[in-house]
Amino acid sequence: MSCLRTSIPQVDGFLQEWIVAIEQASSLGAMMWAAWQLARVLAVRLVEEELKKRAQRPTEWPTCEVCGKQLESKGFVERTLRGLIGIVRWERRVGRCPVRCKIGQVAPLDEELGLRPNRRVSDDLMRAACALALFVPFEEAAILLTLLTGVVLSPVSIWNWVQEVGGKAKARLERQLIEMEAGEEPEAEEIGAAEAQWPLLIGADGVMVPFRPNGGQPKGHTVWREVKVGVLARLGQRLTRTGKPVTHLARRRLVAVLGDIDALQPRLWLESLQQGILTAQTVVWLSDGGRGFWRLFRDCFAEHAQGILDFYHAAQNLWKGARAWLDGRTRPAHQWFAQARRKLRRGKANEVLADIQAALDLEGLPASTHKTLTNLYHYLDKHREHIDYARFKELGLPIGSGIVESACKWLIQQRFKGVGMRWSEDGFNHLLHLRLDWVNGRFDSLFMLAVSPNS
Repeated sequence: MSCLRTSIPQVDGFLQEWIVAIEQASSLGAMMWAAWQLARVLAVRLVEEELKKRAQRPTEWPTCEVCGKQLESKGFVERTLRGLIGIVRWERRVGRCPVRCKIGQVAPLDEELGLRPNRRVSDDLMRAACALALFVPFEEAAILLTLLTGVVLSPVSIWNWVQEVGGKAKARLERQLIEMEAGEEPEAEEIGAAEAQWPLLIGADGVMVPFRPNGGQPKGHTVWREVKVGVLARLGQRLTRTGKPVTHLARRRLVAVLGDIDALQPRLWLESLQQGILTAQTVVWLSDGGRGFWRLFRDCFAEHAQGILDFYHAAQNLWKGARAWLDGRTRPAHQWFAQARRKLRRGKANEVLADIQAALDLEGLPASTHKTLTNLYHYLDKHREHIDYARFKELGLPIGSGIVESACKWLIQQRFKGVGMRWSEDGFNHLLHLRLDWVNGRFDSLFMLAVSPNS
């Protein structure tokens, strides 16, 4: 390690301890851990040295925002900031109004570095903490951050940062919605020529989330509220090892709102515009038979998209009819259901409807059975254009809404429905918007990140 000692000017005792630890490490893991700690100390020194250099540059003092006089220097004042590499300390010039206007101290170097007056942590540390909180509870996020970086934080600090940055993400989305409502069309995301040819899939579903009954108060019975979730993705094609083409999802984007269909509609349309719905060659709407979702389809997407009713939801309704008519415990009920399901899957919806009509024409049907079969008939007839499953499969389009359901599980259930979890509305919304920005590739834009040497 002599080369390391000679390459580091003024090696102090603390650095010397870690150099010795590297030399005396008995395992590779211990050696790498000691080297990591040394690297963090060196990183702090490098940053502090650069800040010291910048602080010595001539300062152009702004004018007072109250009286207009040029500010005067009051000398150097120390500032500290905690980041992923540790605590950084430096001194920089501060100025005040010469006539003592109540504007406080002004530090031009802080503004140059993008630092707010009372900020005590760096964006890289906030980003790492918020990223961990996207996937695990705040207590676990604090533990993992300490294990990975050595930085000790409280779960409350991480929670506060999630509220701050999540509020920023929420406000950004609300601005985009206001601009769209005012007639300003959002800019579509850049997409490669090959991906632009792939079908655009749009779907929606709902999932229930536990909330506290009285805002932030933990007392009282849990209140379950529905979150509407929308998913957009391009349906790409790839070859397996055997050369068989299979469909896979690309450019997945998620939309969600704690509210009803009317609240989901503008958010889903905004994301659809950003994903190129107006230029896509093929657009598909896929969902179960929920009336609200199909009303949303008719109001926003029918002009652009082919609607597909989830096949498994349609089959589920077939079984309800068979069970009501032939008693679900009997063999005829299972046989009729299997035949009807097969016909529906093969694109013979007219035959299925004819079979249901024939059952309705039978004499002696109980009133409840007649009502169930009538509802089934109207249900399938209403979706006649959306149940041509044989043609959809020939076109390479999905007929099941599993991709929408899986989006609900990842976005909502995995993070918001853990054991004992109950949310306040603000706490839920801020974390939700962070998770949305993460999966949609917009998370980093919420932070002032370091510039790569290759950028």
